Amino acid sequence: MALVLTSLGLYGVLAFAVAQRTPEIGVRLALGARASDIARLVFRRGLRLVTFGLAAGLVASVFAVRLLAATFYGVEPFEPVLLAAVAPTVVVAALATCWLPARRATRIDPLTALRAE
Repeated sequence: MALVLTSLGLYGVLAFAVAQRTPEIGVRLALGARASDIARLVFRRGLRLVTFGLAAGLVASVFAVRLLAATFYGVEPFEPVLLAAVAPTVVVAALATCWLPARRATRIDPLTALRAE
């Protein structure tokens, strides 16, 4: 459930960023930027957000588990296998989430984007 909510939030942020940057992306495309350059721009922004969120979440989880270890039976204070499995799962979900706004950004018509401004 948390992964789905995270993916929806990331999608919302990236879709909003692409909508806000439509004129800029249109100018880039009009000046000869390739679709892969635009997609890389969107993916880079999304993965930067995920990297900061993942780092903060992993640090917070280590401290939260120490508080919960006394409450729940069988909860280890540090579970490296679980933490190592969470990071790639979140990154793969983020890549899948970034794909739709990146695809939408690459299909912006430069002429339409320039007229909108």
